[in-house]
Amino acid sequence: MKKNQFDTHYRDRKNHVKTISVLSVIFLITASAVLAQNATIKVDILRQIGEIDRNIYGVFMEPIRNTMDGILYNPGHPLANEDGFRTDFIEAARELKITNMRWPGGNYTLTYDWKDGIGPKEERPVRRELAWNVLDRNQVGTDEWLKLAASMGVESSICINVTTATLEDNRNWIEYVNSPTGSYYADLRAKYGHPEPYGVKYWHLGNEVDGEPWQAVAMSSEEYVSYAKDAATIMHFVNRGCDSCTQPVFLAMGSSWIHHNGEDAEWEQWNWDVIDGLIAQRNVEYLAIHRYWAGGLSKEIKNDRSPHVFLGDWERHFNDYISTTVNQIKIAKIKNHVPDKPFYIAFTEWAPHARGHMRTLAGALHFNTFIRHADYVKRANFTMFISLLSWDKDGNTFKSPFFYMYKLFSTNMHGKSLDTYVDCETFDGEIYKDIPCLDVSSAYDEEEKTVVINVVNRHMKEAINTNIISDTGEFSGMATISTINSDDVEAPYTAEDKNNYQPVTSTIKTRGNAFTCSFPAHSFTQIKVAVK
Repeated sequence: MKKNQFDTHYRDRKNHVKTISVLSVIFLITASAVLAQNATIKVDILRQIGEIDRNIYGVFMEPIRNTMDGILYNPGHPLANEDGFRTDFIEAARELKITNMRWPGGNYTLTYDWKDGIGPKEERPVRRELAWNVLDRNQVGTDEWLKLAASMGVESSICINVTTATLEDNRNWIEYVNSPTGSYYADLRAKYGHPEPYGVKYWHLGNEVDGEPWQAVAMSSEEYVSYAKDAATIMHFVNRGCDSCTQPVFLAMGSSWIHHNGEDAEWEQWNWDVIDGLIAQRNVEYLAIHRYWAGGLSKEIKNDRSPHVFLGDWERHFNDYISTTVNQIKIAKIKNHVPDKPFYIAFTEWAPHARGHMRTLAGALHFNTFIRHADYVKRANFTMFISLLSWDKDGNTFKSPFFYMYKLFSTNMHGKSLDTYVDCETFDGEIYKDIPCLDVSSAYDEEEKTVVINVVNRHMKEAINTNIISDTGEFSGMATISTINSDDVEAPYTAEDKNNYQPVTSTIKTRGNAFTCSFPAHSFTQIKVAVK
């Protein structure tokens, strides 16, 4: 397929969500494979990549201007709970089964003093916040963040300041959060209303300190590794003799500056230096990496959202970004004589920069990529938490197709990631060639004896009729098919259409080792089926 065929213009189409009737879905899906197919998907429950860690269904939240103090935290809002946080966002987190929240930043952390955010709120200082150029009232500090996480039903992972904070600052922070009473900062926590330790396990060793073009304070890789080693050591020592205390696990900060405002960075070298310097360090078990889909892809390709780039080149780039980092970890384990050391990737900031259905398709491509790398990608955090809901001009929230796409993954995709075979038509991006039109991930739940298959059809014009085959075992019972699509892939989601945004679902009886499904153009489809 030629690129110009792939990038069919669709801006004049009517702005409404495509409604696929149950009858039409059933018509497109048959239990036999007697017709000629133009694509094949094969799943094999014995070809397992790795366990899907539910921590890939995490979120990132940062007080960027009014995102926290004003939106999520708004004591005067009709939906605010007793702690001042909006219950519509809290209920959304619980519905999505979000597992963890990374806070308080973000670039915010590079000049943040955690001590400004404890104690009586009326006594907390107002600081000039440098990352986002606002005044920070510090109304949401450590205790408030942890109350929010508890109400959401998620685990906290705290990002520390490694640039302007001292080692003593960070040593005191973990004492405040995790130590039993009897020492100064633990007693201070009790004084402010929480006698028991919070027991936070995951601690991020800084944020995007390689980002010299946009950070108030940046570091060289040598400076960062030196500070991170010392911080991880001293923070570990705080409660090392306490059997009942939660011992910290640390996430080192890998690359975030790949391409920024026309300038490329040596991100591979940054990762080499950090992995090599910290892979043998006590309790450092993750490398955190960041990348935002549809920023600058290269000097030549800037903010190009044409489908062959946005859904093609960007997915391939993300795959290469992760694969390169995985290989660096494997080499560093051998070089540093730690072959059995737990050391994984945490994609702690990700988001597709687009609106409407293109954003939803890119979100599904993110999750497919993470799942295909389930042996190494063990944590991920969507940016930002409050963006999982959409809202109208009056600030009222509603659930968009992006929300429902996220929910299909977070509630159904668990168990073992499978090495899925895909044979289909391809297209060319600007950088990558022969990109499959169907982007696929799959998983096997051994307890439920079910397979879940996720398919993004990146073709902008044509449905792709596909033969789905089980190489080990037979499909059994009723398969559930959920489809998300839109006539206009660029139109923004609106509150007026909110009742049309849930996935279209149907069921079909399966038997044998194959069935046929036609995936509509520019659609995301999830199939859940038993295998015996």
